[in-house]
Amino acid sequence: MNSLLTRKDFPSPSLTVFVALQTLDILTTLLGLRLGASEGSFFVDRLMRTGPIAALLIAKIFAVLLVATALKFKRPRVVVFLNYWLAAVVTWNCALIVIVGWRAH
Repeated sequence: MNSLLTRKDFPSPSLTVFVALQTLDILTTLLGLRLGASEGSFFVDRLMRTGPIAALLIAKIFAVLLVATALKFKRPRVVVFLNYWLAAVVTWNCALIVIVGWRAH
């Protein structure tokens, strides 16, 4: 019974939040790049040689495959972890946009 309480207290994975955060990541990354910020992820930075939109779409395909695999193998905590991680990334992107925009003025 104790494990049921622990499992119930853990947030359930939200695919809607996942999609929203992925979209926000794309938008904030593109805006940051346009303002002069650089890509922080080594993997995505290397992909940027193909172009920013192509690189971001490739990265998002990997993210969707990871979530699909996690759900297939009944690992919903992976999705929850990714949502928290991506919320931090989007927050970081927003902070960089503010900093780069502030320095430009």
